[in-house]
Amino acid sequence: MKIVIFLSTIFPLFLFSQKSFPVEYEADYKLVYKLKNTQYAPQNETTFALLINKSSSYFKNINKYIGDSLILEKKLKETGNTVKDLANYGKYRTQFPEGIGTTNAKIYYSTEIEGKAFDYEEENNIKWKVVNEYKTILGFKSQKAITKKYGRTWIAWFTEEIPFPFGPYKFNDLPGLIVEVYDDKDDYHYTMYSFRKRKYVCASANIFKNSKTVSKEKIFDYQRNKYQKYLNRFDNFIENKEELEELKKRSMQASKEYNPIELSIN
Repeated sequence: MKIVIFLSTIFPLFLFSQKSFPVEYEADYKLVYKLKNTQYAPQNETTFALLINKSSSYFKNINKYIGDSLILEKKLKETGNTVKDLANYGKYRTQFPEGIGTTNAKIYYSTEIEGKAFDYEEENNIKWKVVNEYKTILGFKSQKAITKKYGRTWIAWFTEEIPFPFGPYKFNDLPGLIVEVYDDKDDYHYTMYSFRKRKYVCASANIFKNSKTVSKEKIFDYQRNKYQKYLNRFDNFIENKEELEELKKRSMQASKEYNPIELSIN
């Protein structure tokens, strides 16, 4: 029973269908990131797809993109075998389950938390300082820009040779596509590795069905405190007091070391 509950919590993808997104271009990015704020924190890597059309973009982790597409096409579904389902769905797990839609006026964020879908929107009000500094990235002449956002200082490189004002994560509103962006501590570093023309409708790109709209503060607080929220759950599963206390200490330490991409809400 515990394994089944765990499966339904970790892999809620099959519960949701998603709105479609018309794609004209796709830029793919590698993210190198550190989930801990310690001196020798290990680096992790993952990849994302930025789907683009003339008026908007949608940003999504590629693992989740593929997994959601397979679920929508009914090529990935529960078999009733818990071990097999864990393995099958586990291929598409990610630390970044959110989808981020961007228009000129708004940023739309949706994610899943403990088997439920939530979303919020925020003003698209990022302010950049464009610098007279250039370099070549993937053969594109790129210019530097700097901003302070979400508790970090960010350095971006954009190219006017690709005239779309979009970029990875929530970064946008420059005179060309953002091909590289990273914070000044290099905790989160996005680099584009592919750009190509596409022409299709991505049926699994966008917002979760029956997603509950909440304030950004609620999502932000959950993500900042998620390790602490697990502490009380140990009481229901572990009877050995010494083992329980050790797990709680580890969770508290993990909470202190957690290094999310957004350190502040604005």
